This record gives sequence, structure tokens and C-alpha cells, in this order.
Amino acid sequence: MRKPAKKLASEDELYECAVRALGRRMRSVAELKRLLRARSSDDAGDAIESVIERLKQQRYLNDSAYAAAYASYRRENEKLGQRRVVADLKARGVHTDVIEQQVAASYAACDEQQLARDFLRRKRIAKPSSEREAARTFRTLVRAGFSMRTALIILKTWNVDDEVISALETEPE
Repeated sequence: MRKPAKKLASEDELYECAVRALGRRMRSVAELKRLLRARSSDDAGDAIESVIERLKQQRYLNDSAYAAAYASYRRENEKLGQRRVVADLKARGVHTDVIEQQVAASYAACDEQQLARDFLRRKRIAKPSSEREAARTFRTLVRAGFSMRTALIILKTWNVDDEVISALETEPE
């Protein structure tokens, strides 16, 4: 059986923990604070804030750079839509202004319809052969962060029945 992790008390221990965590992957300020709170003793609030400030000054921690890298990765590699990236960054605790600025910059030169087609190709989703498959494809695109308009345009280019498209237009986003 595994022993419970020792609670970190000193600022140096918290700093080392934070640097190791940032060495594994980039994190937002809020994510790192959550991690440090979980690993520290109850009275380490001031030490956590001090560690966060120290990391910001050393440029190890920067929410703008994090949001830009995250949005770029999700757009280029996972082919996700802008709305999904915004929602994911909000869940990771990045400030709304930073999200809007960085995601807009990342998706500025991007054609949403082409990105949606690339996403469908990446997921190996073919032209739907039934109403049920058309609805599944539509919902998959919306969940992946594409607008309903883009999803409907793609379905129309696949010659999906107009009745099905009319029914999908009334779905809530």
C-alpha cells in the first residue's frame, strides 16, 4: 500500500514541487495553485502566493503564453473549434480576457469550415448515410467547438435531407 504524500510546509519545498510540475507540462496559474494547495499544509497560503509570484518573475508561469500555446496546439493537432478551446481554458482557470485575446489571435487566419472538415477526417467520420448518423455528426462537430452554422453547412454539402437539417437547426447550442 502506498503511503500518503508528505504535506509540504516550507516555501522552498513548494517551489521545488511547482518547478517539477511545470517541468512535466505547462500549467495555468490556477492549476498550479490547486496543485500546491493539495500538496501543502493548511497554513501555507502565503507561501503558495510567494511561490507563484517568484515563478511569474522568472517567466516560468505565464497565462498568456499558456493560453496561446494551448490554443495553437488544439487547433493544429486536434483540429478543435474555437468554442471548445475557450471552454477548456476557462475550466483550467485562465482569465476570460486572456482567453479571448489569445484564442482570437490563434484562430484569426483559420477557416472554420476547413478546420471542421479536417476534424472529421482526423476522427474518420464519413458522410452520414442516415438521419441518426447525420445528427451524430452534427452533435460531434458542435461538441468539438464548431458553430452550428458551420456544422449545418458541412451537412448541406453532404446532401443531407433538408428535413433533417431543419430539425437540427432547432437544437439548442
